[in-house]
Amino acid sequence: MTYEIAKFIHITGVVMLMGNITATAFWKVFADGTDDPRIIAFAQRLVTITDWSLTFWGVVLTMVGGYGALWIAGANPLAGGWLVWSQALFVVAGLIWLGILVPIQIRQARAARAFAQGGSITDAFRRDSRRWIIWGLISTVPLVGATWLMVAKPY
Repeated sequence: MTYEIAKFIHITGVVMLMGNITATAFWKVFADGTDDPRIIAFAQRLVTITDWSLTFWGVVLTMVGGYGALWIAGANPLAGGWLVWSQALFVVAGLIWLGILVPIQIRQARAARAFAQGGSITDAFRRDSRRWIIWGLISTVPLVGATWLMVAKPY
């Protein structure tokens, strides 16, 4: 593998990750706003599907490509300030996802299956939806910061 291929894999992963988390937040908010249990349940199912097919693989490609490019270049991932900070920001976002967002999504997926055929949407589901969007936005901030550091390499 060449440096350029590793860098392409890395950038493709970043695009998949950032694109999916941004687009998913928009259409989930719009789906939740319909108050139609079938639409909300469908959107919730898509959150799970796109997280496994785009977000997860975006993370994998980001890491494989990024560390691959560093290895090919003979660089130390802990040597440069921007490299350390971008990795730290990536980890912070990952901890928010794994510790807060994934458990919310699991609860919401279970609840959505229960009201998918026209049942009522619970207050707990609505509360989790608000928490999901708030923590989702919070988790996006370190990813945007890491992306900026990757591009600008300020130090």
